[in-house]
Amino acid sequence: MICQWCESDTARETSNSVYWELPDGTKAIEIQDTPTIHCLECGMTYQTDHTVKEIEDQLFLIDCTKLEKSMTYETLMAAPRLLKRNYFDFSK
Repeated sequence: MICQWCESDTARETSNSVYWELPDGTKAIEIQDTPTIHCLECGMTYQTDHTVKEIEDQLFLIDCTKLEKSMTYETLMAAPRLLKRNYFDFSK
């Protein structure tokens, strides 16, 4: 895997806790065991664009008032959606 930051081939898939601001800006939550890329060369730890989009879409589509301060990525992604998809995403 190639690192998006330093272009080294030492990047590896892993998981990590991340902190995400809710779409309404009221608070941030911890999302544990989030799919992450870690580069052994430059030390950068980041999420792919695909993972970022999945998290942002899910937070937009669920009732965020019912979220705990901390949860796993799987728990977040399994939360029931109020809408089937993000109708405001015109990037497709």
